[in-house]
Amino acid sequence: MAQVVVLGLSGTADLWLVDFDAGTVTPIQTSDDSALGQADNLRQAGATIVKGVDFAVAVSSASAVASGILD
Repeated sequence: MAQVVVLGLSGTADLWLVDFDAGTVTPIQTSDDSALGQADNLRQAGATIVKGVDFAVAVSSASAVASGILD
């Protein structure tokens, strides 16, 4: 099974496809008539959507993660 997530950071309109197996992060575009596009519209309106992820924290930098600081 591929290890892939779609990620959007609070305060940004961008969505990213993160492929852990390939080690890549790629910007993606959604279509309003797709399920992903509808979910993105909800996200842009303030909803938080989580499925299949049990831990995620946005931090200010990679060095913050290394030092254990989770803002």
